[in-house]
Amino acid sequence: MFWLGIVSLFNDFSGEMVYSVMPGFLTMVFGAPPILIGFLEGFADALASFLKIYFGWVSDKIKKRKILSVIGYSISTATRWLLSLAGNFWQVFFLRAIDRGGKGLRDSPRDALISESVEQSELGRSFGYHRAMDTVGKVLGPLAAIIILPLILNDYRLLFKIAFWLGILAVLAFIFVKETKKEINETAEIKDSGVRAHDLRKIFSLSEYTKEFKLFILSIFIFGLGEMPIALTLLKSREVGLNGFSIPLMYFVSNLAFVLFAIPAGRISDKIGERKILILGFLAAIIAYVNLAVFKNVYFVVLGFVFIGLYSAMTDGVERALASKLVARERLAAGQGFLNAAIGISTLLSSLIGGGIWTVFGSAPAFAYGIFMMMIGLFSFIILNKNKKEV
Repeated sequence: MFWLGIVSLFNDFSGEMVYSVMPGFLTMVFGAPPILIGFLEGFADALASFLKIYFGWVSDKIKKRKILSVIGYSISTATRWLLSLAGNFWQVFFLRAIDRGGKGLRDSPRDALISESVEQSELGRSFGYHRAMDTVGKVLGPLAAIIILPLILNDYRLLFKIAFWLGILAVLAFIFVKETKKEINETAEIKDSGVRAHDLRKIFSLSEYTKEFKLFILSIFIFGLGEMPIALTLLKSREVGLNGFSIPLMYFVSNLAFVLFAIPAGRISDKIGERKILILGFLAAIIAYVNLAVFKNVYFVVLGFVFIGLYSAMTDGVERALASKLVARERLAAGQGFLNAAIGISTLLSSLIGGGIWTVFGSAPAFAYGIFMMMIGLFSFIILNKNKKEV
């Protein structure tokens, strides 16, 4: 568990140096409008989501977690150097898609590796720790970007090269990660033996999962239809008169809030249940969007990003912990893939709708759309996820 946290810390330190300046890079260097920024992030996340399902299934099938994770992290790290050579928006789009492809390859096996390394009673705390370490990197990344950019005369491309070398440290840290082997139910293995890698219909089907898991995934998907990519919401900071450093600064604020609350949220979820914490997290997201939609004062915008960080702290690790409890162990990685797919596909749709509304009508109507869909998602979660059984 400890070294997986270190891997994520360095990877996100590297990745968020790039990601935190990406909206500014795309708007100032290539003149991209909000809808294209939203589409880039939405498409990349959706691609990653489909790959998470497939490689989650592959990981469960070959019973390997570590090697797939290493390859995925390596692919993402390589794209950071290539970004320094990009000459137009569509080259950035292509590289960002490859980067998320690496994420799609690694995340489900990595989450399964975490699940198999601890007891079920500690899942919330363990995922909370991992997400907190992940976000320590996310805090350091934009903070480093804020400090380094002026020193290198706002040379984004040089910043991308520096980020690449930090990503190398994440890959090297995998040397110390040990893969835990656990017994798999033989009956379940026989039942799954008829599935082949080329049979995508079965791999991407939820038919063999429990009703409880399906309803959970559905409610997460509905809520996600209102959650726009953070790269898009960060543009709000420029509307209230903040300078060019406002984008990585607001990202820093959001991630700092996450890292402060992620582990406590995981611990509380282990005691009172994941569903109650998720409801509080969804409410935090709605409060954040209300702030960003209604208020133009810089202090309320900062508060909005604090609540976005709080929302992530209460949902990112907790959703994964609950998903782990709702699927059989032989489908652990694939189950995480379906969860990530629900989030990624809904993010693509919300980025297109929200980004389109933002481009044509402005940010306030876009956030109003997000609030409306999140409210529907919250009520769906409450109604569909009462007293569900764990596997």
